[in-house]
Amino acid sequence: MSLFSLFAIAVGLSMDAFAVSICKGLAIRQLSLKKTIIVGVWFGGFQAFMPLIGYLLGSRFESYITSIDHWIAFILLALIGASMIKNAFTSGEESLPDDSLNAKTMFFLALATSIDALAVGITLAFLQVDIVAAVVQIGIITFLLSMAGVKIGNTFGTRYRSRAELAGGIILIVMGAKILLEHLGILV
Repeated sequence: MSLFSLFAIAVGLSMDAFAVSICKGLAIRQLSLKKTIIVGVWFGGFQAFMPLIGYLLGSRFESYITSIDHWIAFILLALIGASMIKNAFTSGEESLPDDSLNAKTMFFLALATSIDALAVGITLAFLQVDIVAAVVQIGIITFLLSMAGVKIGNTFGTRYRSRAELAGGIILIVMGAKILLEHLGILV
């Protein structure tokens, strides 16, 4: 998998965390660099850790699934992407998070935004990806976008949340289609 493809997947995965970070920024009354770093570390850390877990699980079953791995990658990425697109059009119904950055609050937010990264980690195991480079890239990109999301949310409000989820969903679906088409020999 190319560096650009990994970058695109990392950006796509980080969109959930980015969207929640925007809402977190909206709720924070007194924004500081420390608070943006806290949000970035929680989301970036979970987004890096969950694909690693998925990769380790996927590696155990790789020999049984090699003949259909491209279909699994396509289906998982398409389902995650479709879910993100659906959320982009229904996210206005949710209430905004409070401004708390305590461990309990951030743990559940980080876990909720990184479940899709677990499934992507399983996919990465089938694609023979350098998992260390992948999780570092996913973690750093999510960290930076989450910090930016807090600042944007604090400055502009929630108007970008649905666009971020929509963009992330589209990116994941396109990457899944690319993997499938490359394996089928349609794309080179």
